[in-house]
Amino acid sequence: MRKTFGTGSTWEQQIGYSRAVQVDNTLYISATAASGDDGVVGEDFYTQTRYILEKLGTVLADAGFGYADVVQSKLYLTDISKWEDAGRAHGEVFGEIRPTLALVHVLPFLDPKMLVEIELVAQKSPS
Repeated sequence: MRKTFGTGSTWEQQIGYSRAVQVDNTLYISATAASGDDGVVGEDFYTQTRYILEKLGTVLADAGFGYADVVQSKLYLTDISKWEDAGRAHGEVFGEIRPTLALVHVLPFLDPKMLVEIELVAQKSPS
């Protein structure tokens, strides 16, 4: 079984991708930035990370998953020296769940106001 989930973003159509793809009991969520209706939300690593994780919570819920189902998390940071700020926000959500984690230092994103992108993989136990 393969099912796709979108947010209606023009990027999804233009580039040809889905916000998330579910294959059987696994959900793969595309790298997501802190973009809102009025542009980038937050001007620091902590705020953007929190916003993205809240946004991804909605994506997970729409697909019938939750934070507890997340098994892998990847944080892409434009300034690796700010890893503790992003990590604090990540820990507030995943402190007890403890998925695998990658902190990746990247060049600036398409919009230089974007400081963080997060990608998740979630998996449910077969029922």
